[in-house]
Amino acid sequence: MRIAATPPTKLLRILLLEDSDTDAELIAHELQRSGMKSVIERVDSAESFTAALHSFAPDVVLSDHSMGQFDSRAALEIMRAVRPTAAFIVVTGALTGAQNIGAIRAGAADLILKIYLGRLPASITEALELRRPLHKLTERQVQVLRMVAEGHRTRDIANTLGLSVKTVESHRGEIMKRLRVHDVVSLVRYALRVGLIPLTFNGGVPLSDKPLMRATPEPSRLDTGMYRGAP
Repeated sequence: MRIAATPPTKLLRILLLEDSDTDAELIAHELQRSGMKSVIERVDSAESFTAALHSFAPDVVLSDHSMGQFDSRAALEIMRAVRPTAAFIVVTGALTGAQNIGAIRAGAADLILKIYLGRLPASITEALELRRPLHKLTERQVQVLRMVAEGHRTRDIANTLGLSVKTVESHRGEIMKRLRVHDVVSLVRYALRVGLIPLTFNGGVPLSDKPLMRATPEPSRLDTGMYRGAP
């Protein structure tokens, strides 16, 4: 499923996780050339990345796949805990098919090869458009949405967050209203699409290994819509 999106008009805060000066300059140049208004902060370690998620509060994270002891999967887990409403896009030199699937299963919005940086502005625009409804939710509601999508029972959510069962139910109803969905299945689908949870079932049991990619005219394009259904 493709998202009909228009380029954002506000100044975007983009956190770039990249250890190559040359590649960082190429990415910044491509965003500038596209006309996308952005301020970019670059980091290259787990410590600086975590700190920037708090202090810089990015709208988008662009992450290389591997930087020594730190990689995009680890970065995504940190971002999901600290800044879950941000879009996470892997921008890398090369990945195997298994790594492609792994990145998307983990919750990345897209994967862009550095030889196809021209696709990056459109990818950012689509990822932000998909996540726009998330910004209608409070921080607490995002927590509830994530736990509902992970399969936790209402009483367990209440105990974990220190809320009453009635309050959790109220949050869930308001989340459905703000996201314009009508059942828990749709909430789970949306949480998967925006990367609030990885593409696994309860208890971390992986989904079936059915093909997640199909041939397209451009080798770098992953059809994420095939397995992140619309709510």
